[in-house]
Amino acid sequence: MAWKTRLTEALGISLPILLAPMGGAAGGKPAAAVTAGGGLGFIGAGYGDPAWIDREFAAAGNARVGCGFITWSLANQPELLDRVLAHAPAAVFLSFGDPAPFVPKIRAAGSRLICQVQTIAHTRAALAAGADIIVAQGTEAGGHGALRATMTLVPEVADLLARGSPDTLLLAAGGIADGRGLAAAIMLGADGVVMGSRLWATRECLIHPNHQTAALAANGDATVRQIAADIARGYDWPGEFTGRVLRTGFVDRWHGDEAAHRAAAGAARAGYMADVAEGRTDEAGVFVGEAIGLMDRVLPAAAVLAAVGAQAEALLRGRAARVLA
Repeated sequence: MAWKTRLTEALGISLPILLAPMGGAAGGKPAAAVTAGGGLGFIGAGYGDPAWIDREFAAAGNARVGCGFITWSLANQPELLDRVLAHAPAAVFLSFGDPAPFVPKIRAAGSRLICQVQTIAHTRAALAAGADIIVAQGTEAGGHGALRATMTLVPEVADLLARGSPDTLLLAAGGIADGRGLAAAIMLGADGVVMGSRLWATRECLIHPNHQTAALAANGDATVRQIAADIARGYDWPGEFTGRVLRTGFVDRWHGDEAAHRAAAGAARAGYMADVAEGRTDEAGVFVGEAIGLMDRVLPAAAVLAAVGAQAEALLRGRAARVLA
């Protein structure tokens, strides 16, 4: 089947799937692989390392990719937006903060504006800023997010857009790791999906394979929303957002004991960062979502996209015929 949604037409892609701009994990190689597989890949600028950003755009080669920012962090280094726009990204993906200050430059550069939201209030703010695409992210997602679940947030945002901004596209994110999730998102009113955890468990992703192995050996019950990983790294996130991670010895030791952790974190920071980089999973905060229970292998990104698209097509073609007389 040739996929035809408003997203595929707007972005010129063959599958309605975007790579989540996972900070530090979604580099140029995975972004390019997702684009080559028919979706659109994003480089995750994370907390804003200029040299890393330039290196990862170089790693993407000539692939058409976008870039995502943690918006509150970008506000502390607004010059990074100019640096990214110089690479002519297909879209700029803003999450976790007010997008409005960055819109004029994004528009002037000719990039599309994607805003990720976790609440209806966030959605209204993104619309007021002029977002081309809204990503409704449910709490099932790995990494940072809030409290609303994908199953109810996506159709509620769809209804809001239908009433007041029908030309704005909608994507679903959070817990989507196979064709069932893509098909469900389409039926909930989305034009496509953003996938994080499933594409985190790919060969191209910039993540230590020990972390992937541990996550795929677990299930969705083995994740938790917490702030221990942010305390360990010294990042002061807005209180409405927590990060979903794999439950490890590190998380069990500090989750719920934030005051003591803050007191100890500075002295332990270098060791913690080494544990993450060198694959000592039990001593790390590994950002991954509930979708790990739907995953069992690390695959090339192109194989993941092909499988998701094929399963979704089979479901959308066949399930209705079986259940409706």
